[in-house]
Amino acid sequence: MAPFVSQIEIARPADEVFAYVTDPARFPEWQHDVVDVRLGAGETFTTRRRIGRPERTMTQRVTVNDPPRRWAVRALDGPVRPNAEITVEPLGDRSRVTFSLDFEGRGIGRLLVPLVVRRGARKGAPVSYRRLKERLEGVRHTR
Repeated sequence: MAPFVSQIEIARPADEVFAYVTDPARFPEWQHDVVDVRLGAGETFTTRRRIGRPERTMTQRVTVNDPPRRWAVRALDGPVRPNAEITVEPLGDRSRVTFSLDFEGRGIGRLLVPLVVRRGARKGAPVSYRRLKERLEGVRHTR
């Protein structure tokens, strides 16, 4: 399946956006499903996410780190393994952030990815991206 791709514009310079959006320690601040993050050795980290009611833990490895433009991670374990790429494009004093998210299913995950996981990502990702924008721009939008 094709990756799920989203774009947002943030009224902050690209280097600031990149530093924030690629810092795993900050994921719980803006990613709606992240409960906590533990930094590991080298380019690895472990996230605990709430997916529905249960919480799932997965280890991820940074596969691309090209500041302030491109960053990518790949999950190393679990039945559902997300692969994400973030690209930050400078637009003067603004930035365009592109998120590409795909999932690899292993075992039972092969069934969950097309039936549950991709649908949940399409619903939850906009919430996270809105929170990211609000955090970085210091603005709270009402809705």
